[in-house]
Amino acid sequence: MKILKKFDHNTLSLLGMYVVVLVAMLILNPSGYYSALNIRSMFYLFPEYGVLTFGMMLCMISGGIDLSLVGIANLSGVVAAYIMVHMGGTEAGASAIILAIVAALLVGAVCGCFNGFLIGYVKIPPMLVTLCGLQLYTGLAMVITTGPGITGLPQGYISIANGTFAGMPYTFPIFAIVTLVVAFVLKSTTYGQKVYFLGSNAEASRYSGINNLKVIITTYLISGVLGSISGILSSSHYGSGKSNYNTSYTLLSLLIVVLGGVHPDGGKGKVIGVTLAIVLLQLISSAFSILRIDTVITDLVYGAILIIALIITNVSASRAAKAKK
Repeated sequence: MKILKKFDHNTLSLLGMYVVVLVAMLILNPSGYYSALNIRSMFYLFPEYGVLTFGMMLCMISGGIDLSLVGIANLSGVVAAYIMVHMGGTEAGASAIILAIVAALLVGAVCGCFNGFLIGYVKIPPMLVTLCGLQLYTGLAMVITTGPGITGLPQGYISIANGTFAGMPYTFPIFAIVTLVVAFVLKSTTYGQKVYFLGSNAEASRYSGINNLKVIITTYLISGVLGSISGILSSSHYGSGKSNYNTSYTLLSLLIVVLGGVHPDGGKGKVIGVTLAIVLLQLISSAFSILRIDTVITDLVYGAILIIALIITNVSASRAAKAKK
């Protein structure tokens, strides 16, 4: 009981969901769900949307949102693929791969800065900016690819998302590093404190001397870079760059962030909660796959969970506000 008291209500709820999913699959299909093959596949998959989700998390803590992340991810992957194909394709060396990765990260940073500038300086609502950004970046990716995906990538690049070391996919340590860096930034830097303050009360943040514009642009820049990392992993995983990969990740990242305890109005959220939610959604997704549940039903369930989570979050916030009075 003493151990449980160390966790907040949201973390305990997530741990309870873990128990429900794991016990349910122990009853329904233990041989398929708990097989080494299925467990290994989960470690391959969740880092792709997990890294992207941390970008959504940062923006929502700041009081905004980033619906353009999937577009940024796909554009970054397409740019990386384009560079490698034009520098040798399957025969491209390490220099071409490094250049492609750097270019992809720069694409994410530029897209993020553009979003942040429109939100912080021009004062356009984040939802409108990033929703239009999603269409813009997806359109740019389509122009570069002229429709079909860009294939013929070098094996060294494909191995980033498909290779293993001592049985562990390379994607997992990448995800772990990103998680630790985001946790450090939010907890141990002045920027992290400013993000929370901005999300809690933008006016108070401005009057306290914080440069809100700088914080907003920095936040969306980081979000864009995280989106580009996700795009690198996705294009490596599929072995090609394409403009319409992982379109469901927008809903998925929103669901994870809310389940992870990030308040939709900003100012609240922890990396531990979002990390638990990322893995939980992978457990649920794998369960649906093992049970052969149609993807349409899966999207329906995810949408219902998101609505329920939002209702619970708002009701809890209202009760907490009344209790303070």
